[in-house]
Amino acid sequence: MTERQFASITQHPDFQLLTRRRARLGWSLTALMLAVYFGFIGLLAFYPAALVAPVRGGTLTTGIVAGAAVIVVAFALTAIYVRKANREFDGLNARILKECAA
Repeated sequence: MTERQFASITQHPDFQLLTRRRARLGWSLTALMLAVYFGFIGLLAFYPAALVAPVRGGTLTTGIVAGAAVIVVAFALTAIYVRKANREFDGLNARILKECAA
C-alpha cells in the first residue's frame, strides 16, 4: 500500500464513520463487561452471604450461578461484537477499499 492509498483511505468519510462506530461499540461492550465483572466482585466483597445461598435448596450456590453468568455474558458480548463486525463493519471496510483502490 502506497502512502497515497493510505492517505486516501484514512481521509475517506466512510473510514472515519467505520472507526467511530467500531470504537463506540468496543467501548460500550467493554463498559458493560466491566460493570458485570465489578458488580460480581462487589457482591462478593460487600455481600458474600448472597453468594452462598443454595439454589432451590440444593448444593449449587448462587455464587456459582453468578460466576457462570459472568462467563456467559463475556461470550455473549463477544458474539455481539463479531456479529456486528461481520454484518456491518466488513461490508463498510470492503466498500472503502474498493473505492480507494480505483
